[in-house]
Amino acid sequence: MAKELPTSRLARGTKLGMAVAGNAIRAQKTRRSMRGRSEAVRERMAEESMIRATEQMVMVLGTMKGVAMKLGQMLSVLDLDLVPPEHRERFQRRLAVLRDSAPSVSFEVMRAVIEEDFGKTLEEVFADFEPEPIAAASIGQVYRAQLHDGRTVAVKVQYPGIDSAVRADLKNLAMFRRILQSAMPWVTPAVLDELRLNLESELDYVAEANTQSQIAALYRGHPFIVVPDTMPELSTQRVLVSEYFPGRGFEEIRALPAEERNRIGEIIYRFYVGSLFTFNEFCGDPHPGNLLLGADGRVAFLDFGLYNRMDPEHVEFEATCIRAAAEDHAEELRDLMIQRGVIDSPDEITPEECLEYVLAACEWALVDEDLTITPELASGAFILAVDPRASEFSGMKQQNLPPEHLFSRRADFLTFGMLGQLEATGNWHRISREWLYKEDPVTELGIAHRDWLATRPAPTPTTGPKKKTTRKRAAKA
Repeated sequence: MAKELPTSRLARGTKLGMAVAGNAIRAQKTRRSMRGRSEAVRERMAEESMIRATEQMVMVLGTMKGVAMKLGQMLSVLDLDLVPPEHRERFQRRLAVLRDSAPSVSFEVMRAVIEEDFGKTLEEVFADFEPEPIAAASIGQVYRAQLHDGRTVAVKVQYPGIDSAVRADLKNLAMFRRILQSAMPWVTPAVLDELRLNLESELDYVAEANTQSQIAALYRGHPFIVVPDTMPELSTQRVLVSEYFPGRGFEEIRALPAEERNRIGEIIYRFYVGSLFTFNEFCGDPHPGNLLLGADGRVAFLDFGLYNRMDPEHVEFEATCIRAAAEDHAEELRDLMIQRGVIDSPDEITPEECLEYVLAACEWALVDEDLTITPELASGAFILAVDPRASEFSGMKQQNLPPEHLFSRRADFLTFGMLGQLEATGNWHRISREWLYKEDPVTELGIAHRDWLATRPAPTPTTGPKKKTTRKRAAKA
């Protein structure tokens, strides 16, 4: 039987506080023991201390679930420069535990959640229910089951008490920042605020089931993207039932030949980034655990607890800014940001600083040539954009990115991180020109996507809750 998940703010805050204190004591001991040692020994001891501290953070994040685990999942996508290169593989393996194998809760405990929500026995609802989970998420576990009509389904069940745990985490945001600051200084108040605003919505499986059903309808008949439909009539606040999609997970995908990884990378890019500019909505949780590769080559996308629908005017603002950056229109870009309220201290920001800041974040999609995304490239852009230790763009980092754009930039960075984990190659700029400049597609997938769009009614705005390389850039368009 798994230990009971601590849910009170005090209990969870104490756990974090102990980790903070442990790191502080370890650092003091390390500094004291360094006296009189050679420079090489001091460097090695400092490195080992930092590795132990960072690994402890991973352990704390993984056992706490909730907000803490969501931060850990972000870390597992972006190969951040937290540990020396020679230890990176070991660290990534530990992070993969957060991503793919969250500590499990016993089947009997999870069965009680299902029966309590349905007000029926498990056997009344399902003809067969496999007790071993097939996946784990930040707030629940996923099982395979069969309905009485013979359909195979995936059943996502929330951990008991996770709602209280998440809300306790949200109240502990200040301590989260302190505990993570030493290893992850990029965890800024803005990042935590964005998590606070959006994570609680993940607790409502009824809303998620309805959202996923809408997206499944949106992509129905698509040649290479599939979203399993849900059964809202069988979904409750803590139980979500959807179609079961058999497929290979991300680690298996990473082992595929380069050509196949490149194809899947383009699909990921089109779904997580392209959908914003095509449908004015996007999934805000790009994550390796949220996709499967089917035997027919289609990629299934899962988990829509964090989903955002944006005002078309805001989407067009983002596209206009990216076009201005691609065309080196620094003055225009700065003016756009001032008008939108992104820059509230114009005297402190030059047009060039504004341009370089945007390019640091998205130049990978503005390079008009085949570009292989590496983990270092993805994490480097992220760190440069948000790490307060970096002196570059210090003025821009103090400006005000509206919440809706912060959410879409987070999705962009995490998509970039997934492509880095795949080491996918593509001319990302030529793909993006389909939605930035309304140009004809140049890839096989792009042509198939365009042909599919032609069979659908023209997209209409959807209303709903708001939830660096030095390569030559694309020629001016």
